[in-house]
Formats: sequence, C-alpha cells, structure tokens
Amino acid sequence: MRSSPLADRTVVVTGAARGLGAAMARRIAGRGARLALLGHEKPELEALAEELPGPALAVEADITDPEALAAAAARVRSGLGPVSAVVANAGIAEGGPFPSSDPAAWARVIEVNLIGSAHTARAFLPDLFDTRGFLLQVASLAAIGAAPLMSAYCASKAGVEAFAHSLRAEVAHRGVGVGIAYLNWTDTDMIRDADRYAVLRELRRHMPPPARRVYPVDQIAARLVTGLEHRRTAVYAPAWLRLTQPVRAAIPPVVTRVARRTMPRLEAEIPFDHTGPLGAGGQADRTATAGDA
Repeated sequence: MRSSPLADRTVVVTGAARGLGAAMARRIAGRGARLALLGHEKPELEALAEELPGPALAVEADITDPEALAAAAARVRSGLGPVSAVVANAGIAEGGPFPSSDPAAWARVIEVNLIGSAHTARAFLPDLFDTRGFLLQVASLAAIGAAPLMSAYCASKAGVEAFAHSLRAEVAHRGVGVGIAYLNWTDTDMIRDADRYAVLRELRRHMPPPARRVYPVDQIAARLVTGLEHRRTAVYAPAWLRLTQPVRAAIPPVVTRVARRTMPRLEAEIPFDHTGPLGAGGQADRTATAGDA
C-alpha cells in the first residue's frame, strides 16, 4: 500500500507490545511506514519488530519518565529518521470502589494514561514540528460517559481528551495535527481480564446494545489507522460512537440512574473487590515500577 500517506514515514506507537498497539503497528507497517515500538516488555517488542515487513525499532521505555522518553526519541530519530506521526496508545486500568482504593495505585493510572501521554507528546513534538506531523491520542468512550468503579481510568481518559483539544489549538499554526480516538470495549487482554470480575462484567452487560459489545481488536485498529492516515481530529471506533457526542451532556445522569438502581443489588450479590492492574500490560507496568523502586 505505497499510496498511503504513511509510506516511508517514521511512526511511533506507544504501548506496542500487545493488544491494540501491536495491531495498529502491524497495519501501519503494512502501509510502508517505519515503526518505532515503545513500551515495557522488551522481548515482546523485539518479537513484533522482527515480524513487521519493514524497518522497525523496539525501544523499552516508561512513558512516565521524561528522561527515558527523551532518550527514546533520540534513538528513534537516529535509527529511523524524524518522526512524522505518534500514536499515544499506552495505558493501564484498575477497577474497584474509590473510597477503599490504594492512593498510589489510583494515581498510577492517572500518571500513565494522562501524564505519560503528555510526556510522550513533549518528547516527540520537536520532530512533529519539523515534519508537520500528526499525534493521535487514544482516549475512550470513558471520556464521554464515565462508569462506576473505574474512577481513575475514566478521569485519565477525560483528561487526555482535554489535553489533546488544548494541544491541537496550541500547535495548529505550526502545521501539526492532533486527533483523538474514542474507543468502545475492545478485545484485548485488559478487557478480558476485567470480565473475570463479576461486578465489572455485570456493569458492562447493563449497558445498552451495542455499547456492551466487545469489538475485535483488528477492527478497531483498522479504523484508527485510517484516521491516522487522514489526520482526522476525531476517530470513532466503532463508528456509532460518533452519535454520543451530541448527547454527551445527557449521558452522566443516565449512568447515575442506572447505577442507583443496579449497584445495590450487585453490592449485595457480588463482592466489590479491587482488581489490581488489569491485563498483562498492567502487570508489566507494575513489575517495571516495582523494579525501579
């Protein structure tokens, strides 16, 4: 697909070791781009780099560490050339009641998802200024309609949405585009792990169809890569999520009414346990953080 705007460009994907990040990397590489794969789990990053059809570089880096990201940006620049596009995809999640949540664990979700995304943008913006490039910030339906028992994740995704809107206005005159990707439930190990917890599974099942559906990761990756190619300011995956924007002010009251009716029954039937980091990516972040400590 050499006609793609991504052909012969250097593209960075964070959180690329697995799930959506890896699926996007495969599709971007298929469009002729050079891939820089950032994240924890260096063996998985290196295996993916070997699998891709074109030039690829695996860089182990914690996106919450500005110095590590600056070093990663320098390595990508020297190895693959100036960066033309960045997909800020890395993220973690935990579930459980807010009052009894561990403050450090709660803050880590914010640190990775929101502050890590800002550090990522800061590290690669010099390249994007030079190439008049594009940053795609991965957000979520959680930025539009927050859910109970997921306060840190929802807060972080609302935060990255606001950050991306602000950054877009700030850098537009420099020729840099900023897009926001809104995702629904996607078949990654994070979501599969969340479904092991009965209360989270039941809360998802109380959402109206098609909002409760879990979508194939390749389907979501395909929409995001198309949005990346066309420098879209908003990418909705699946497409029906676009319909939530005009009515977003009405969504929190609806969620509250449903929760007021549903939560007492669930609380009586199912323990509201804390999940800890969800999925292998979340566990990798915990391991890396523990190692740094």
